[in-house]
Amino acid sequence: MCSRFIFAFGLFTASTALVLAAPLPGTQPLTREGDFSEQMVAGIQKFLLRETENSIAARAQLWARDRSSPEAYAKSVEPNRQHLAKILGVVDPRIPFKALEFIATTRDSAILAETPQFKVFAVRWPVLDGVTGEGLLLEPKSSPRAQVIALPDADQTPEQLAGVAPGTSANAQWARALAAAGCRVIIPTLVDRRDEWSGNPRIRFTNQPHREWIYRQAFMMGRTVIGYEVQKILALADTLTTENSPLLIAGHGEGGLLALHAAALDTRISAALVSGYFDSRQALWKEPIYRNVFGLLREFGDAELASLIHPRPLIVEHSPIPTLSGPPVARPGRSGGAAPGKWTTPDFASVEAEVARAGKLTGKAPLFLHGAEGSTTGPGSLTALEELLAAVGLKVRVDSPPDSLLGDARKDFSVDDRQRRTVKQLENFTQNLLRVATYDRDESFWAKAKAPNAAAWDTARKPWQNSFWNEVNGKLPAASLPTNARSKEIINTDKLTGYDVTLDVWPDVFAWGILLLPKDLKPGERRPVVVCQHGLEGVPMDTVTTDDKSRAWQSYKGFATRLAERGFIVFAPHNPYRGKDEFRNIQRLANPLGKHLFSVIFAQHERILEWLGTQPFVDARRIGFYGLSYGGKSAMRIPAALDGYCLSICSADFNEWVWKNATVDWRGSYLYTPEYEIFEWNLGHTFNYAEMAALIAPRPFMVERGHDDGVGIDEWVNFEFAKIRRFYTKLGIGDRTEIEHFDGPHTIHGQGTFDFLHKHLNWPKR
Repeated sequence: MCSRFIFAFGLFTASTALVLAAPLPGTQPLTREGDFSEQMVAGIQKFLLRETENSIAARAQLWARDRSSPEAYAKSVEPNRQHLAKILGVVDPRIPFKALEFIATTRDSAILAETPQFKVFAVRWPVLDGVTGEGLLLEPKSSPRAQVIALPDADQTPEQLAGVAPGTSANAQWARALAAAGCRVIIPTLVDRRDEWSGNPRIRFTNQPHREWIYRQAFMMGRTVIGYEVQKILALADTLTTENSPLLIAGHGEGGLLALHAAALDTRISAALVSGYFDSRQALWKEPIYRNVFGLLREFGDAELASLIHPRPLIVEHSPIPTLSGPPVARPGRSGGAAPGKWTTPDFASVEAEVARAGKLTGKAPLFLHGAEGSTTGPGSLTALEELLAAVGLKVRVDSPPDSLLGDARKDFSVDDRQRRTVKQLENFTQNLLRVATYDRDESFWAKAKAPNAAAWDTARKPWQNSFWNEVNGKLPAASLPTNARSKEIINTDKLTGYDVTLDVWPDVFAWGILLLPKDLKPGERRPVVVCQHGLEGVPMDTVTTDDKSRAWQSYKGFATRLAERGFIVFAPHNPYRGKDEFRNIQRLANPLGKHLFSVIFAQHERILEWLGTQPFVDARRIGFYGLSYGGKSAMRIPAALDGYCLSICSADFNEWVWKNATVDWRGSYLYTPEYEIFEWNLGHTFNYAEMAALIAPRPFMVERGHDDGVGIDEWVNFEFAKIRRFYTKLGIGDRTEIEHFDGPHTIHGQGTFDFLHKHLNWPKR
C-alpha cells in the first residue's frame, strides 16, 4: 500500500483534494513522489555502502602497530587478535588431548590407504564438549619434515584432497603431494553446503546449507561456524606444536578462509598458504550469510588479518574456486527461505590491491602467486607448496601425484554419516549453550541489576543501556543534516487531520510517518503522543485505515486512528523492514560494520522524538510507543535505547526471544523461516526481552498477547514476562507493568492497552 495517495474516510471532490495538499504549519511542502518506503530502504543502503567504503580508512584508529621489533609488533597487535577471537566466537575452552585417535572397527582398520611414502589413517580428536574433529591423517614413513593442516573447500571431502576418492583431479590433490614430499598432513572435515540435515525430522527440514543452519543458531549465542571450525584447527595446533617440526596451514576456498583466520589467531602456526580466498571483503554482505561476522569490517579486512600473521610468512595464491550462486533449491518436503549469497573467483585486480594494502600495513607484502597476466593457478600449485615449505627453511621438491587413486579399504565408512555427525555435534553444542543462556544472563545481568527503588534504577541502568546501544546494536553517528521537516495533508475527516511528514537524518536517509491531529485541539494545548508502529512489510497507513474489509485491518484494527479519535496525538512512523531481500540487505550491510537494522531505526526515531518535542501541540514528556509484530520488536528495542519514549507497549511479538530464534525444537523458531536478517549477535548472553524491558524500567511497560498468536507460546511468553513483573515489583513500581491475554490471533486487541495509555499518559477516556 502506497501512502502518498489521499486516504480518507469519506468522498472528496477535486476542489477538496487541492486543499489537502497544504503542509502542517511550521513545515515546508512535501513534494516527494513515489513509494516512500522503497526510497527509504534504497537510501539507507546507499548510506551503509558509503560507511562500508569508509571503513578501511577508519580501521587505522583501532590499531597501534609497533614495527620496531617482532616482539614489539606481536605485543602491539595482541588486542586486535583477542578481539578477532571474540567476534568469531572462539571463546570456549578446548578439551586437551595428547594424540589423535585412530578410527577403526572390527571390520575396518584405521589404515585406509598406503603408498611407498605415507599411510592414510582415519582420525578424530576432541575439540569442545561433545564436539570432535574428524578427518584423515597422512603420515609419512620417515620423520616428518613439517606438519600441515590442509583445509579443503567446504564441498570437498578429505578423501578427495588426499586422492583416496574420486572428485578431484590429480594436480589439485595438493594434500597428497605434501605427504609424498615427507610432510605429516591432517585434513579436517568441514561443514559442507548441502542441506541434507538442516532441520529437525520432528518438525521439518529446510533448504539452508549446513553452514547457514549452524550459523543462524550460533550467531544468537555469540558463535560462528567459522569460529567453530577454527576451534577444530586450533585443537590440532594444541597437540601438533608439541612436535619438533614446524606447523603449517594451507587452505583453498572456504578452507582458505579458515587458514587465514586460524593463522591470524594462533602464532604457533609458522606459515600459511591461502588459495582462492584472499580478497577485499568490502562486498562481504553479498557473500553467503554464513560468513557474516558482526563488526568484522570495523577492524579487519583480509589485509588486516594478514597483518596479524606478519612477520610469519603468508602466501596468497590466486586460484579458481567453485562458483556459488545461492543456496540449494528447496526440494519437496523442505521449506525455503535460505539466505541468498553468491561467490566466485575473486577479481585479480582486487586481490592484488588487497595484497598490496597488507604490505603497506606491515612493511612487507605477502608472497602473491598467480598465472600469466593475472590468470589463476592452482589450487595448491607445486610452486605454492614449495614456497610454503621454503618459508620455514625446507628446500623440498614437490611433485604432482599420479593420476591413479589410492582407493579406500574401508567397508563401512560413509561420507554422509561423517557429515551428519559434523553438523549435529555443532548443533547440539549450540543448543546446549541456548539451554543455559538464561542462567548465564542471571549471573551477568540480574544478579547485578539491583537498586533500592525506581529512581536509583533509572541511574543504575545507564551502563547497560549504553552497552545495548553501542555494543549489541551498534551506534551510528548522530544525524548530520538539519531536520528539514516537510509535510502534506493527506487525511481530513470531521474528527482529525492527517499529514505525511518526512524528516532528514543523513544524506540519502530520512524518517517518514503519518501525523494524526484531533480537530478539537485548542490553541496552546499540549497533548500526549502515541507512536503507533507497523509490522513486517507494512507501511504507516496500515495502522490508520479503518476499512474493516482491508487486509491491514485484520492485524491493526485501525489502532492509530482509534487513538487519535480518543484525543491522543498520533504519529505512525515507517520502519524500513519492508521490501523482502532489499530491506534484509540493510542488515547484511550493517552487521560487518558492527551495526544493525535497528542502529538506523534508532537514529530515525531520535529525529522523530526531537521533531515531535518541538511541536506546539505536543507534551514531550508524554510520548508513548505502541507496536505490533515487527513493531513489537521495535517496542522492545527503541524505548530500551531512547529515553524520549515515556512508556512502551509490545503487541504480538513478546517472547522468550533468544529461544524463539535459536531453538531447533519448536516449529515457530526462526531457524525454519525466511527471516534470515532476524538474528542478533550474542543476544543469548546479553539481552533477552526481559533484560530489554529492564532497560525500559522504571517507565511503564506492557505486553499484549493473543492466545492464538503463533509468534509464541503462552507458557514461554509468561516465563519471560514473569521476570519483568518481579523486577518492577522489587523496584516498588509493580503497577507500571502489565500483560493482557486475549482470546485471539496475531492482532491489535486495543482494550487493556488503551486503558494503559490513558492511565500512564494521563489522558482522560472519552
